[in-house]
Amino acid sequence: MIFDATVEGRTYRVEVKARQDGYLVAVDGRSLEVDWCPAGGDLASLIIDGHSYELGVSRENGGYAVALGSARLLVELSEGARVAGPLSRKAPSGPSKITAPMPGKIVRLLASPGQEVAAGQGLVVIEAMKMENELRAPRAGRVKEIQVREGQTVEAGALLVVME
Repeated sequence: MIFDATVEGRTYRVEVKARQDGYLVAVDGRSLEVDWCPAGGDLASLIIDGHSYELGVSRENGGYAVALGSARLLVELSEGARVAGPLSRKAPSGPSKITAPMPGKIVRLLASPGQEVAAGQGLVVIEAMKMENELRAPRAGRVKEIQVREGQTVEAGALLVVME
């Protein structure tokens, strides 16, 4: 599906292709691996290239109101003309770094160094704002390093896991 998404007066070309382990989304030609999981009501968990986000989405004024942290944006979607090229099918290569999306406490480690994991498999559970968030592997691979331990407090952006 191809959409034109208008956010704060700027329009982006968005192409979405469903995959077995989530979606491949191209925004103005930049490819992103995305996993979307409803979390009840208007809330959802979104993982974009290994980074986890909690957001609220509701219909408003012919579009969608999106709340991400303290930011609130109105997103208008329209079907785009099919002029965009196909999404790149090149598999990601090199290490993937999974970082903390927000400050929190590491509750559980779901993988260990050297372990082979599938795309979307849970790696770390972090508690933030009284909610537990499972951070998942952005693609299939091997866990190279785990940089945290259970019970550890981390800041937003802290390196948690390196995959290869």
